Amino acid sequence: MSRVVTVAARAAAAALLFAAGAGGAACGGEGPARTAARAGETPTRFGVGRRASVAEVAAVDLDVNPAGVGLPPGQGTAADGAATYARKCAACHGARGEGIARYPRLVGREPREGFPFGNDPSLVKTVGNYWSHSTTLYDYVRRAMPLTEPGSLTPHEVYGVVAWLLAENEIIPRDAVMDARTLPAVRMPARDRFVPDTRRGGRELR
Repeated sequence: MSRVVTVAARAAAAALLFAAGAGGAACGGEGPARTAARAGETPTRFGVGRRASVAEVAAVDLDVNPAGVGLPPGQGTAADGAATYARKCAACHGARGEGIARYPRLVGREPREGFPFGNDPSLVKTVGNYWSHSTTLYDYVRRAMPLTEPGSLTPHEVYGVVAWLLAENEIIPRDAVMDARTLPAVRMPARDRFVPDTRRGGRELR
């Protein structure tokens, strides 16, 4: 299997070099990729593709860090999120976030004392008993949910679903408004059960 993959990878690289070199030759020159190949060097450019536009980068630059950097404008409450959840999420996760078949449970605070997950693998990890940051919930829902249409929810819908999940897990009041200011301030029950990873392993890991 590895031999097949290696051959395929070499063929793809050769095709790129040929395409880039041919493009240059068609205009009367040899092309930077072919010139580099003749010299036994790796070309800095292959002559394919184009620079992504600002709008294209913005469309996929969706990450939200624990401090809330990256949260978009918008807001939502548990009441807003209830309708969105019922329409977009309940088919997999259950009407009350209890989980269905292989789709995970989202709601549940037990065990409320201690953090025994490492000693008891039968315990179910949920948003309410295991997640450390509320902003991670927004980040994940916006990028990956619903399963059939990831990334299709508006900021208003995501804020609402996040508010509903936090309220169902008894973390925020049901009338709380979640937005870019209030969501990072929500302290999750498991917040102190995790520590920052400050390890350094060289430039590539920093």
